[in-house]
Amino acid sequence: MSTKSTMMDFPLTLPHMLERIGLYFPTIDVVSRLPDKTLHRTNYLTIQRRAKKLASALTQAGIKKGDCVATLMWNHYAHLECYMGIPCTGAVLHTLNLRLLPDDISYIVNHAEDQILILDDVLLPLYEQIKDKTSFKKVIVVPLCGAEISDEFINYEDFLETGSSEFEYPEIDENDALGMCYTSGTTGRPKGVVYSHRSTVLHSMAEALGSALAINQCDVVTPVVPMFHANAWGLPYTAVMAGAKLVFPGPHLDAESLMDLYEQEQVTLSAGVPTIWMTIKQALEAEPTRWKTAPNMRMAVGGAAIPESLFRVFDSFDMKIIQAWGMTETSPLASIGILKSGMSDLSEDEQYKIRVKQGVPLPFVEVRIMDDEGSLQSWDGEAQGEIQVRGPWITGAYHKEGSQLDKFTSDGWLRTGDVATIDPEGFIKLTDRTKDLVKSGGEWISSVDLENAIMDHPDVIEAAVIAVAHPKWDERPLAVIVVKEGKSVSKTDVHSFLKGKFHKTWLPDDVETLSEIPKTSTGKFLKKELRKIYEGWIWK
Repeated sequence: MSTKSTMMDFPLTLPHMLERIGLYFPTIDVVSRLPDKTLHRTNYLTIQRRAKKLASALTQAGIKKGDCVATLMWNHYAHLECYMGIPCTGAVLHTLNLRLLPDDISYIVNHAEDQILILDDVLLPLYEQIKDKTSFKKVIVVPLCGAEISDEFINYEDFLETGSSEFEYPEIDENDALGMCYTSGTTGRPKGVVYSHRSTVLHSMAEALGSALAINQCDVVTPVVPMFHANAWGLPYTAVMAGAKLVFPGPHLDAESLMDLYEQEQVTLSAGVPTIWMTIKQALEAEPTRWKTAPNMRMAVGGAAIPESLFRVFDSFDMKIIQAWGMTETSPLASIGILKSGMSDLSEDEQYKIRVKQGVPLPFVEVRIMDDEGSLQSWDGEAQGEIQVRGPWITGAYHKEGSQLDKFTSDGWLRTGDVATIDPEGFIKLTDRTKDLVKSGGEWISSVDLENAIMDHPDVIEAAVIAVAHPKWDERPLAVIVVKEGKSVSKTDVHSFLKGKFHKTWLPDDVETLSEIPKTSTGKFLKKELRKIYEGWIWK
């Protein structure tokens, strides 16, 4: 007779996490900066009880397993209650991106068939722009600013009181849907990605690993990345699982507000897109002795590659950048740039060259790179191709749209659209998006490498490189930059700064200066808008 496992069939579901914080971490703080900048303080026991009241109230309101409940909210305690309470009913938490255009939000709401909306009172003006194109059964408003809620809506606090903290969880399969996020729609309509309880629990466990973000009960975690964007990179769930203190910034994402919060609460780990850290860098350089943050504060950065100079500046302030990579489709953490054992013996310059890479895939995430002809590329740090991934928290399809061949391979891998190299140690290094590569005279030029090198210039704040049609070379790179106040940077300055770093054929043929580079709703450079601005560009 063959030997069989004796292990219990125990489901990986969210109710376990919710019960855990009440049992083991009841007094751990959850701090939220509200729209009026006051700090709201609660603890995990209160969050647990209120999340269960929310689950009970939603069930009594007719929400059934598989129904979508939408949130239109900033990062704060009530959104955490929704994160925990909604999925524990068997329903699906659907976070709406409040930075999208109203038409896109309406499309997403209708595509997802959202039943109930929970929103912040400060976002009622945004709701007014979508209400005629949507048909929620109930609209529940969180009174963050103490304003009176009109009879058209349900007060969140009153709604909670219709529920019970003794809520009994329904039977939930670990493969049931837990949450839904839509892509930012940089190409075509936004697409829905549906996470399961199992995928979310596994993602949280992997994210907490010492070789990932090393989140434990002693940490103080601030997700700057919005809770409406890829589950705030999974940080709320991972912090809850570990029992770490959570500090939410609300809508106040300027450098001064964040640094004040980091210092006051002694935050040990934060996460956000590069534009957040670039503004903080400027604040630190302007007032280098103003703030005293927690020793060796970690800052996870994702969404785009960042220049080496940013790592060096933050290291000088005892703040450590950790480069990560992922996307909505990967829950989102797929790889992370942590030095391996033995790499501490390398020179400082060699360590920085590794730290700027997107890192090694997390356990159970499998990665390969493929060229345009579908040939597997070697891990030599030179050959580049599209990153393709698969794993237990990687989506295999889009909501209602399935697995289109342009997004998924015939053998079941996600086509990310990111172009990269992988070195012999397994470190991924992004070189571009497939649509952003510059093809000049038959040679591919990486806009990402050029951007990061230009942003190392001391007078450059931001830089984006796009391909512009050229009569002889097919395409040539055009650099668009934002410079520090009172400074100017010319094409000659850029060429001189880049001399010796790239072959001369890679250097941008021109440099344009803007007051601000257009960005997506998640803070990434919006290159399709730049391409519109410089469409028909005539080379001088």
